[in-house]
Amino acid sequence: MTETRILCRLEDIPDGQARGFPPPPGCFTGLVAVRRGGTVHVYVNSCPHIGIPLESLPDRFLDGARRHLVCTAHGARFRIEDGFCVSGPCAGDALEGVEARVEEDGRVTVVVPEGI
Repeated sequence: MTETRILCRLEDIPDGQARGFPPPPGCFTGLVAVRRGGTVHVYVNSCPHIGIPLESLPDRFLDGARRHLVCTAHGARFRIEDGFCVSGPCAGDALEGVEARVEEDGRVTVVVPEGI
């Protein structure tokens, strides 16, 4: 069963940056959200290579150019738009996407997948 939840407000994620969120109640894995203007891309914070969180320091998800999400354990790079891994040991795999919407009032809502 899936459930829609409020993740945050749009202004809680600075434009062009990423932010991590703890696991929703009843889930085991946190989320990472990346803002590009009025769009927010959300993924399960788990590298497909070995299942560990992407960041080693809080909210450190992006490369220096802010073009890719990066797994700090082994340097895998993921496209922000779709989570596809473009380089690293899991090249060709992808992060698990989470359906997200920015509501008219600025709330970012997510559909929490079952079993994360």
